[in-house]
Amino acid sequence: MNRTLTAAVAALIAAAPCTAAPKSISSDQIAQALSQNPGMVVDALLKIDDPATKAKFFQFVMDSQKAAQAVEEQKELDEAIKHPYSPKIDASTRIRGDKDAPITLVEYSDFECPYCRRGFAVVEQLRDQYGKKLRFIYKHMPLVNLHPQAMPAARWQEAVAIQSPEKAWIFHDKMFENQEKLSDAKTADAFFHQVVKDLGLDVKKAEKDSQSKAVQDKIDADSKEAEKFGFTGTPGFLVNGVAVRGAYPPSYFDKIISKLGLN
Repeated sequence: MNRTLTAAVAALIAAAPCTAAPKSISSDQIAQALSQNPGMVVDALLKIDDPATKAKFFQFVMDSQKAAQAVEEQKELDEAIKHPYSPKIDASTRIRGDKDAPITLVEYSDFECPYCRRGFAVVEQLRDQYGKKLRFIYKHMPLVNLHPQAMPAARWQEAVAIQSPEKAWIFHDKMFENQEKLSDAKTADAFFHQVVKDLGLDVKKAEKDSQSKAVQDKIDADSKEAEKFGFTGTPGFLVNGVAVRGAYPPSYFDKIISKLGLN
């Protein structure tokens, strides 16, 4: 690191309250300085005349922040593994995969959410990767203020499950594979009817069941459980009780599974 860059970084850290310019600089110190004085990055950049040095300084700050974030995420993961959540799983729970599988992946999701569509692809990859070692449970968390067709889709899936739990999984797949058809109420309703018809089920019964209190209670129970575990957006996951908040790539789930000694 050249002298100009070292001086700029040291000045950034020294700007933090009760902190003197250090002889050596760590990622944690950079991260702390950024959190306490985010505007100092701009100030430091303005003091650097050489474009190459300025670019190196900016990259150093970003790398340091990323490294510190990774350390913090690791601490949070270790804590989550020590204190896993316990979702309700009983004889009535729909399970995709081997019911005795050592890895339990629970998802709290919204059929209309674009991030949940990405989550669907991740789940499918994990199911393919881990095979009989993983069982999957889908729970509802429709964000009705953002996605008006999410609740109707959830109701219809639960209605399908009354007639055929296995075909409810096909309905689940169809929703994410054709998410664009949930763009408005009329198109979505026609799509629900068509999917149920294509599944060879009683459409009128499904339509009636979708409006039942029992179906709504099931969806509400899923959403309340998600809220209890601190999920505020979708998708949210539990890997053997360890929370994953967002549509992370498969590699992140692999890391958790490895930490649990189940890979």
